[in-house]
Amino acid sequence: MSTALLVIDVQRGLFDADPRPFEADAVVARINALTARARAANVPVLFVQHESATLPYGSEPWQFERGLHVEPRDAVLRKTTADSFLRTDLQELLASWSVERVVVCGFASEFCIDTTTRRAVALGYAVTVAADAHTTHDKPHATAAQIQAHENVTLADLTSFGPRIEAVPSDRITFA
Repeated sequence: MSTALLVIDVQRGLFDADPRPFEADAVVARINALTARARAANVPVLFVQHESATLPYGSEPWQFERGLHVEPRDAVLRKTTADSFLRTDLQELLASWSVERVVVCGFASEFCIDTTTRRAVALGYAVTVAADAHTTHDKPHATAAQIQAHENVTLADLTSFGPRIEAVPSDRITFA
């Protein structure tokens, strides 16, 4: 099954904020390990960058997080909503690569990770969520760790779309 790795919204304005997202440095390290394994297996790596009033295109906050390893051969996609497919060329790009499965990681667990995952399975893609390589900030109702755990369980329980969603620790994700 042809796979692509989607790294969503790992940007300075989201990761440099005080307080930083849950396990921010560890999440970036796990994402870097995923991207290295994907590249070694000739799997496309695609970085998605969010744009908004607080993350204007080209600004310092819009740039990739400083510890994130991005290579010239990686694809980059701009988006303006929590859905990485909405008003972007993501679906066309995945089709051009004959992708059937996407691995999803990045920020924010309850927004862009959740929405992009649901949209991907609705479009027929199998999805692997890198269970420990997505993050968010604490909220009044739940800690970021609780939100991450909730998303991992909830998304993996969704079966009505057809394609499978699985939440797997990043060190167990393979690209063979």
